[in-house]
Formats: sequence, C-alpha cells, structure tokens
Amino acid sequence: MIEQQVEVGYARRPVFHGIGSLLRGGEVDRSRKLELLDDIVENCALTAVFQPIIEMKSGTIMGYEGLIRGPSDSPLHAPVALLRAAEACDRLFEIERLCRKVTLESFVKLNLSGRLFLNISPECLIEPLFREGETLRLIHSLGINPDRIIIELTETQPTYDYSLLRDAVNHYREMGFRVAIDDLGEGFSNLRLWSELRPDFVKIDMHFVQGINQDSVKHQFVSSIQQIAEKTETRVIAEGIETFAELAVIKNLGIALGQGYLIGRPNANPVISVGTAIVKALNESAPARGQFQNNATAMKILRKIAPVSPDTSNQVVFQIFTDDPELHSLPVVDAMRPVGLLKRHHVIENFAKPFVQELFGRKHCSVMMDASPMIVDQNISLHDLSNLIVSSGRHHLLDGFIITSHGKYAGMGSAHDLMREITEIQINIARYANPLTLLPGNVPINEHMDMLIEAGVPFFVCYCDLDNFKPFNDVYGYRKGDDMIQLCGEILSDVCDIERDFIGHIGGDDFIILFQSQDWQTRCLDALARFDAMSSGFFSEEHRREGGVTTQDRRGERVFAPLTSLSIGAVPVFPGAYGSHHEISEAAAVAKKNAKKTAGSSLFVERRKQP
Repeated sequence: MIEQQVEVGYARRPVFHGIGSLLRGGEVDRSRKLELLDDIVENCALTAVFQPIIEMKSGTIMGYEGLIRGPSDSPLHAPVALLRAAEACDRLFEIERLCRKVTLESFVKLNLSGRLFLNISPECLIEPLFREGETLRLIHSLGINPDRIIIELTETQPTYDYSLLRDAVNHYREMGFRVAIDDLGEGFSNLRLWSELRPDFVKIDMHFVQGINQDSVKHQFVSSIQQIAEKTETRVIAEGIETFAELAVIKNLGIALGQGYLIGRPNANPVISVGTAIVKALNESAPARGQFQNNATAMKILRKIAPVSPDTSNQVVFQIFTDDPELHSLPVVDAMRPVGLLKRHHVIENFAKPFVQELFGRKHCSVMMDASPMIVDQNISLHDLSNLIVSSGRHHLLDGFIITSHGKYAGMGSAHDLMREITEIQINIARYANPLTLLPGNVPINEHMDMLIEAGVPFFVCYCDLDNFKPFNDVYGYRKGDDMIQLCGEILSDVCDIERDFIGHIGGDDFIILFQSQDWQTRCLDALARFDAMSSGFFSEEHRREGGVTTQDRRGERVFAPLTSLSIGAVPVFPGAYGSHHEISEAAAVAKKNAKKTAGSSLFVERRKQP
C-alpha cells in the first residue's frame, strides 16, 4: 500500500507541515536539500513515468497520468520527498514547472496515445507566472493540442480562494484544457472543489476502491459519487484497482474509467494496451438490463489484410486496389503499428484526375492516407464496438476499422461483418427471450445471477408475482390476461436502471429483477404503487366497486377474489452468502410466498442472511 501511495504521482501528498518525518532526524538538512534541488534543476535530473487509465466499458486506454521521480540514488527520489523539500526551501513552483516540462517532453517522445493527466497544485495554477501561459507555450512547442491535456488538481492546503481558483480554471478551459480533481474522499475540501469548479473528471481515492467488493460502506460511497457525477456530467476515475473483484464491482457500478496496478504500473515505458485478462473480465461484467450478451469480441470479425508501409508509392497502392475490386480499405503500418488507412474511393478518384498519376504516383502513400482511422483492440466486445461506431463519424461505416493486438496490427474489420455477427447474437437472444414481453428468460437470468456471484458484487434479487391473476384471466380472458402481464413487465422495466439492473421474465406472471441500484426498495415501492394505479383500468366499474371478481374454483364452487395485485419478495445477496443461482432462487421463492401473505400489493424483504 505504501508503494502504491508513492507511485501515484508527484502532486499526491498530504498538507505540508515542513519537511515531515520523511526527511527529519538529521537525514537531510536545509543546505543539503538546497544542494540536491540545485543539482536536479541544473541537470534536469527528473524522470517521468506514466500509468494508464482505461475505459471500463471497453478496456481501451484513454490516456495516462504523468508521474515524476527524482534521481534514483537521491533522498529526493520519491515524489513526496521531492516536493516537500522543494516547499521547505521555497522552490515549490520552480520544481513543479520542471516536473511539468519533463512530463510533457517524455509524453511526446514516447508518442503515447490519448490524453495526459498533468498534476498541478492549485497553488501553482493561480500563480501569476503560470497564468501567463507558460504551459500553453510549452505544449504548443511540442506539437500537442490543449484538448489532450487534463489539468489534475490535488489539494495541498485546507483553504483556497475559491473565486480566484475558479477564474483560473475557467481561464484554462477557454484555452482548451480539461480539469480533473484528484483523491476525492481524501483531504480537506475536495467536495467543495467539485461544486465550485465543476471538473470534467474526478478521481476517487484508492482507499474507497481497494476492498470495495468486501465493504458495503465503500460500495455505498462510490455508488453515491457515481450518482452525483451522472447529474453533473462528470466522468469518474477509480484509482488503486488491484484485484479482479475490485475491477468487477467498479465496472458494475457504472464508473467510467479505471486506474491501478492491476491495469498497469507506472513505468517510463508504459503499456500501450491492457492484458487480455483485463479485457475479458470487463466484457464478462454484468450486462445491462434486458440483455443477454454474447462474449464475442472484435476477433470474431477480424480479416487478415496485408498492410502497406508509409513509404509505399501511391502507384503501388493504386494497383493493389485495381487488382482487388472487393478491397475497400488498406491499412498503413509502420513497424507493426498502424499509422493510417487508405480508402479505395479516395485513391481511385484522385488517380482519375488529370496529371495526378504523373505528379503523385511515385510519392509515398502517407500523403493520401487517413492519419486518424478508427483503431480498436481485438478484445473489445462487439456490443461496445457497435456503440463506438454509432457514436463516431459515418465514414467508419464505409471505411472499416483497424484491429490491433497489444497495440500491433492484427487485421481489419468492417461494419458489414459487425452487423452480421450482431444480428446472429440478437437471434440467439431471441431464443431465450419470453415471447410475450421479449424480456430474458430463465437461461440468461441464471447466467446473469451466477455472473454477479462470481464477480463478488452485492445485489438484490426481487421475485415479482401477480396475486389473484387466475380469477382475472378466467373472467376477462387470456387476451386481457396477456395485456396485464405486459403492463407488469413494462412497469418493472421502467423502475430499473438500465445501466445497473437486470430484469427477466420467468414465465406466466412471474418476473425476476436483479437490482444493483442502491435505492432498490424505493424502486420496488414505486412499482407497486404504479401497478395498483394502472391495473385498476383492466376491471369493470362494477368489479372495482366490489373490490374483486367472483369466479369458480376447481371444485366448481363460486368464490370471490380481490382485484389483482403485485407481490415482491426481496433477497439481499452479499459476497459469500450464496453459492449459485439455485440457492438464491429457493430463497427468493420463500420471500415471494411471505410477500403474498399480505393482502394487496406488498414488498417482503428477507433479512436473515445480511452481514
């Protein structure tokens, strides 16, 4: 844990109270500290390391946090020691400037993709020299667009001039920068910072992430942060992910981004794609409500197409397209890494123009390629890939996309092949769906339940059943009975959160909901109230006035049955409480029977196995 705290970044540190215990005891006196700092500045003796941050939905790397290290043989190697010494010697701003310079230059030298999270203390952000655009000039000189830089603020003091800080943040937003707040949940007032600055990203402190699969308080804290983030259009980053169980919980809570040792350690030469085990774990996380997702990935539609190098002549490329009428796009690869895409229609159209062959035929094809093609990892799920294409430009539907393995070229994919595979998946989904409501049936319900158990996430199983449905069906007919079942399915679906909860239709008038929403009880009570209000319209005025219907039982005797109501039996499922969906189903059936003992619509919660 101590190592992780040191690794996190040069701006992660508690409030400074002098040099602190790390440098006390005569280890390094002020004159020695000044000497060490002078040497670092004079020789630019700092090293930048980078830790990947991934999209939790796909496992792709969206960017890196830039971290800093002092000389390896120096007492100031650790970032905490370095910056504490700098502050003690009144050279904090100077050292932070050097940290930014080294980090930015290393980021460009490594040619890392995505965004860079650049640690900057609020004190430096409002410092006059910083406000004059020093960082902006540096990134322009390095050829970086400001929209790739995210200023990551770490609070180091208990109070701020919030107005001044807000003005500074808005000043940098106008230049194109984005803003993140670090270590949410730690420190003095970062919730106030969130409210004042409205950042694009917030990072949840690793304390609340590590062990979240075994701690209901941490689970509730992170869930609450995510709910706030959704309302403020902020993306949450979970730091300190070290186990697959933590990864699964974070994914299922809807957290957008993840960072931690499990994904990748800080390194001077960081990973450019995450391991297959991570991607597989993310793809196997609980699917959204009403979906029985296939685990197929982009590998399913990968086509081996021989690439060309950037220095291949345009004439050769033209001949390749001429010889193969079915080839729509041609990948351009340099040292096994994709750098662009040549499009058939663009090449053919250009070569049809007068003098183009003579002027450009021998030039490198890099002048005609699209330098920003869609590139996806082979382990991205087809579901996430389809969403990515839909949200991207239309040209990707025609041009296709490059598929990589560990950042290296693997093949090509097309929208046509993707649509074919997704159609096949949807057909398989339909095989397991209830034909009346089109909700998932027993097979996907059980698989989803087992998936949540294996992920070690807490959830709540609700067995929903209509009371006195048979008498209604006997009096009004099966068509009206189907309408009432469909109404029940629609109401239950509406109270679910599509990102967290799963609803299935067992058959007849029985439904199962697997809630991960923390306000699941409120949602259940809402469903009961809505069903009572809307189902009354299925009965005649006479039956509503009498409060029920009269029908014959199995022995031919006339009996009175109250109006149809809805009963819900709920079972909280915590890690280790149940071993399989069979055990949970039995407990849910008992809870449902207890709910039906109460007249009218009711909710019964089984609490005997709660931790």
